[in-house]
Amino acid sequence: METPDNATAHTGIAAQDWATASADPQYRAAVVDLLGALAYGELAAFERLAEDAKLAPTLGDKAELAKMASAEFHHFERLRDRLTAIDAEPTAAMEPFSKALDDFHRQTAPSDWLEGLVKAYVGDSIASDFYREVAARLDTDTRALVLGVLDDTGHGNFAVEKVRAAIEAEPRVGGRLALWARRLMGEALSQAQRVVADRDALSTMLVGGVADGFDLAEVGRMFSRITEAHTKRMAALGLAA
Repeated sequence: METPDNATAHTGIAAQDWATASADPQYRAAVVDLLGALAYGELAAFERLAEDAKLAPTLGDKAELAKMASAEFHHFERLRDRLTAIDAEPTAAMEPFSKALDDFHRQTAPSDWLEGLVKAYVGDSIASDFYREVAARLDTDTRALVLGVLDDTGHGNFAVEKVRAAIEAEPRVGGRLALWARRLMGEALSQAQRVVADRDALSTMLVGGVADGFDLAEVGRMFSRITEAHTKRMAALGLAA
């Protein structure tokens, strides 16, 4: 799966380990928020994939989604365990993000199997791109964890294969799915911005308080990179961005 090119030389907090960086209480609060948001996102992804499996047209497709759901739950467990290890209560860390994420999933509930695949590929990838951008400014230990749980569970290639085959069999499907993907893009970006804006420590990390070299102009460039990656994914699906 393509992701934004956010490679950078690590300096400041991004060059420190957790033991050193967490001495700053504001940074520690930002990381707890970030891990809480990620953990709830992984838990929600597990629930959604398990639900989407009910729409699968074949037993093979159902089994594939069940395997992906299991991978998402494993990611959730790693984040939950990390929160516990840094003396943060996992449920309390996740709670501030549950409503925004639940609202997003309620507003973008797929009407069929193909819409569910596009949502998992497009919507989840936008969120992953956002967290990968943030990871570049994290301490080395937290960055390794975040990048590890953002690993593709295989849904990307699976979704591309199934969606392209459906469009080839019925070209009119492409127009409907393109409109759906555009809606997902708008909703996902709005949701990400709301989550950050509602959490002071997290927003400070993004705009250059505890994060090294991350200013408002860079935030704009970050969202531009995420948009570019979305355009590439749409092309992979055979859809117009």
